[in-house]
Amino acid sequence: MDIFGSLLFGLKSVLHVDTLFYCFVGVTIGTLVGVLPGIGPIGAMSILLPATFGISPATAIIMLAGIYYGAMYGGSTTSILVNIPGEAASVVTCLDGYQMAKKGRAGPALGISAIGSFIGGTLSVVALMFVAVPLANVGLRFGPPEFFALMCLSMSLISYLARGSTFNAVLMIFLGLILGTVGMDPITGFPRFYFGSTTLLDGIGLIPVAMGLFGISEILMNIELKARSVLEAKIRNIFPTLEDWRRSIGPILRGSVLGFFFGLLPGGGAVIPTFVSYSVEKRLSKHPEEFGKGAIEGVAGPETANNAGSTGAFVPMLALGIPPNPILAILLGALMIHGVQAGPLLMQKNPEIFWGVIASMYVGNIMLLILNLPLIGLWIRILKIPYRLLMPLILLFCLVGCYAVNSNPTEIVIMIVFGFIGYVLRRCGYELAPLIIAMILGPIMEANFRNSLIMSDGSFRIFVTRPISATLLFAAGLLFLSSGFSAYRKAKKRVIELVGDED
Repeated sequence: MDIFGSLLFGLKSVLHVDTLFYCFVGVTIGTLVGVLPGIGPIGAMSILLPATFGISPATAIIMLAGIYYGAMYGGSTTSILVNIPGEAASVVTCLDGYQMAKKGRAGPALGISAIGSFIGGTLSVVALMFVAVPLANVGLRFGPPEFFALMCLSMSLISYLARGSTFNAVLMIFLGLILGTVGMDPITGFPRFYFGSTTLLDGIGLIPVAMGLFGISEILMNIELKARSVLEAKIRNIFPTLEDWRRSIGPILRGSVLGFFFGLLPGGGAVIPTFVSYSVEKRLSKHPEEFGKGAIEGVAGPETANNAGSTGAFVPMLALGIPPNPILAILLGALMIHGVQAGPLLMQKNPEIFWGVIASMYVGNIMLLILNLPLIGLWIRILKIPYRLLMPLILLFCLVGCYAVNSNPTEIVIMIVFGFIGYVLRRCGYELAPLIIAMILGPIMEANFRNSLIMSDGSFRIFVTRPISATLLFAAGLLFLSSGFSAYRKAKKRVIELVGDED
């Protein structure tokens, strides 16, 4: 079956009333959590994960994926009207989007944001179709040593691209790997680190950990939020003018390309390409002095890049089973919970999921365009809901959702404990993304490592005598050394500055 035939197969599975309904629910919730600062797609997906157990795996992943790329659309609304990013990928939009709103141009800012997001998302889905298939075919040649080496490279990239301290990111990766060892040994089936608890025999559950780290900790982080001040200017002329289009079409096309390719990188996701896009547009602009004062290019480029990046991130997850960011790690966990193994064999064993997800993105992007242009007034009213009213509802959803999975009160305790751990870690400047990715990939990584040693009768040479494995491990080592050297230089510079201040 060729690519276009496969896409038609995916559309056939998506264009059912129930699947369309869940896709619509996903993109609507995604837009909503993007509009409401402080919740984010990770928290929403963690909370709603138990709600997907009664539906088919394909429909569940389509709904959860809709939350992810839907949040990229909704995040721009708060950035433009409130000067607060709805989620991390919309931080850059605050710089020019809010300035446009203050000048009475909130309508064109919101309009070009939604249209740019639609174009970036659609072009990335097209690229996803053509890149994921050959990548999955290459992945079929991978054995346990290659998959272990690929996961080592992913961990190195995550630490290298971490927004904070490299040491902190590495520490979170090790913590995630340790958490992944709890429960049954993947090779021998021998129980370990379960401390006599029957709940921990199956390992520490993804749902209570994710809900705690990203749901409960978000509540604790946002308790001290002050009331948001929403710009009261009337929203008019949502559709951009011809001059706006002339200035925006280049940034939109460049943002689509940048977003997709940065989305492929582990740790890249939708955040990094927005900063890169903004820097590129400012450098290429004939009027760079306008940036930060309401340049429409500063909205069009980054908003397109974040949606393209969110779609590009699906390539390594679907084709290789390697999640490039914590949101895709939640999606990978959802697939595993539904008994589906993501990776090179996904399109052969479960083509309805592989092509259904891709086809649903076409449909979802059209739904999002319809949701975000005519219903801007509704999203503005939702923005005015006080967080003190939302917080108890989010907490209730977390508690009910966590208990509903296995009807096990111990998992509620685990969720609350990880909620406080997540809050403390975030307060101390640690990123949670490396932890959750390492926790999900840890058992898979360990199984591939030990299967490799079984294949080689205990010899570590298997990792360096196979060309693909050796190349990936060499790249991982270079990245790890590079990030360590960069951290050393930064620490040395701070010491010199401190000594200079004392003198």
